[in-house]
Amino acid sequence: MVVRSAPQPGTSTPNPQTPALYDCVIRHTRTSPVRHAFRHRTYLWLVDLAHPPQLPWSLRMLARFDARDHFDGTSPTIRAALDTYLASQNVHHDGGRVLMLAHARVLGYVFNPLTLYWCHDRTGALVCVVAEVHNTYGQRHAYLLGPGATGGAEVAKDFYVSPFFPVDGHYRMRLPVPDDRLALTIQLSLGAERPFTATVRGRRRPGTARALLAATARRPWPTLAVWAGIRRHGIHLYLRGLPVQPRPAPTPTEGPAL
Repeated sequence: MVVRSAPQPGTSTPNPQTPALYDCVIRHTRTSPVRHAFRHRTYLWLVDLAHPPQLPWSLRMLARFDARDHFDGTSPTIRAALDTYLASQNVHHDGGRVLMLAHARVLGYVFNPLTLYWCHDRTGALVCVVAEVHNTYGQRHAYLLGPGATGGAEVAKDFYVSPFFPVDGHYRMRLPVPDDRLALTIQLSLGAERPFTATVRGRRRPGTARALLAATARRPWPTLAVWAGIRRHGIHLYLRGLPVQPRPAPTPTEGPAL
């Protein structure tokens, strides 16, 4: 089940310039059954799906946005894939602006643990937020949230992500539209416990060729680094004796393993 609400007339959301790059620090904190925390530095793109970045040909291998990397991977564009998903949920935003926060495909590889879409109507009002989660098994799942997600919304967890947590409980997500700062929080609740919290904090830079080259110089292959970091910490937890939860068969709403 998802939590949804109608757009609120008269409310406004930030209208950031795109494309933009966010230098980020991602933190994961696990409090039970063992305590473990790590942080990882990377950079993320914020793009308007109607106006993707126009980079010189020589830099396109450092930032590609492919429809095959999102939802079921069969649509001609990411925007078309998103609109198909929203229509399946009976949500329509009349062709308004959509902002996507994600890793780009770098040197032919991408891994996006979380892709966010802020969907606005033609007046600029926020209609919904879509959180597309990717696990390390090549599967994808989308959570649909109302505009209240910018301040905090709850949604039932129904997708296998970490092998150390069951498909159970709820996520509490706070996903404000990025502006000069990026500040996202996702917390897992299992009954009265809150065993896992992830935060993303970042600062905006213009999404120019110069800024991309600078970001690449600092972090040459960020998408592979994210994947490797998750694997490394998973091995660490396994060696500490954390039991692995069985992975259920994928449901029709989950993308197939790629």
